[in-house]
Amino acid sequence: MNILILGATGFIGSVVAARLVADGHAVTGIGRNPARARLKQPAIDWQRADLSRMTKPADWDAILKDQHVVVNCAGALQDGLSDDLSATQAEAMLALYSAAIGSSRPLIVQISARTAGAAGDLPFLATKRRADEALAASGLPYLILRPALVLGRNAHGGSALLRALAAFPLVLPLVHAESPVETLSLDDVAEAVSRAVSGGISGDIDLAAAEVLTLADLVRLHRQWLGLAPARVFALPRWLASPVTWLADLSGLLGWRSPLRSTAMTIMSEGVRSLKAESGLATTPAAATLSANPSGVQDLWFARLYLLKPLVISGLSAFWLLSGLIPLLTLEKTSAHFLPFMPQAAATALTLATCLIDIALGAAVLLRPLAKRALLGMLAVSFAYLAGASLLEPALWLDPLGPLVKVLPSILLTLTALSTLDER
Repeated sequence: MNILILGATGFIGSVVAARLVADGHAVTGIGRNPARARLKQPAIDWQRADLSRMTKPADWDAILKDQHVVVNCAGALQDGLSDDLSATQAEAMLALYSAAIGSSRPLIVQISARTAGAAGDLPFLATKRRADEALAASGLPYLILRPALVLGRNAHGGSALLRALAAFPLVLPLVHAESPVETLSLDDVAEAVSRAVSGGISGDIDLAAAEVLTLADLVRLHRQWLGLAPARVFALPRWLASPVTWLADLSGLLGWRSPLRSTAMTIMSEGVRSLKAESGLATTPAAATLSANPSGVQDLWFARLYLLKPLVISGLSAFWLLSGLIPLLTLEKTSAHFLPFMPQAAATALTLATCLIDIALGAAVLLRPLAKRALLGMLAVSFAYLAGASLLEPALWLDPLGPLVKVLPSILLTLTALSTLDER
């Protein structure tokens, strides 16, 4: 069959795509940045598309041509600079259904979520529910699959946060430590989609393993999987999470997709539960999912670096902002370093220019779409500073706490940020 996968570069979509290729289907994957996916999975026909801009039926006509199945693995947690929930999860899907009705009426497989409960009115679940209801009423053949918390060999979002919390030194600081959590293997999700494509299942299905763990149990299980010694769970009061959630929401507005945003915390406050019914589908408990994918040292590195990444980015931002702002307070004194080599006016102008460059880079790195270019700019400017100062005033190297020596750890921190910048 010809199968179109939305969000095929994502945590769930990439595994579903690989499974359907292995089943012998012709798979087309779409995403906003498919270049690396094309290298990783060359058997898939990759196309670039942004669902948030595909909100009219005509936007889907060409891409739906000759497709027998559409699998929607795309989604976002919260509105922000990088995501528009209404456009991506609702308007684009309604446009897709309308276009599908007018074409070959493909099977629609929608990877959704449990949309009832305390978090049901949040935009994340409200837009999911709107799309689900429209699909059920469309007359198209469909499967709406509502998996519990999905675990797999890789991690993203909530599953990545579990690993990071599990690797916390000495203690495990948790909010909502006793919240119930159901899980599901990512391979089980791929199996369910494969069954739907072959005509084995349809309708609206909640999918979760039979066990119900607490969040604390799940973090302990991940700590064991990482090969770390047991640690005591330190249950934090909910109010302590508020500053972290506020900062995470702010980072979301800047384009960073933190799993600590208010939507995720609200969902976790009541736990991740499903309305399980007999579906005839295999489900795998969390311990079996993890043991089937033994961890390596790269998993431990990822877990330890995950919570350090925002600190590295914000630390670099503060360093560059301050290095630009502080000299502006004493512009005449700072520009005096250049007086042996140029007139006063030129020295002042050069100092002002370098300060503004530093401030611009420090601000730009906080914006996710600009972060990579800002980090590369930091490297270029740092090497330019080192080269220029070495030529004009090499004696600065003799001061172990001087401006040139301090640039070196900044370069290393920038390289670290570049190495951990990718989200998937």
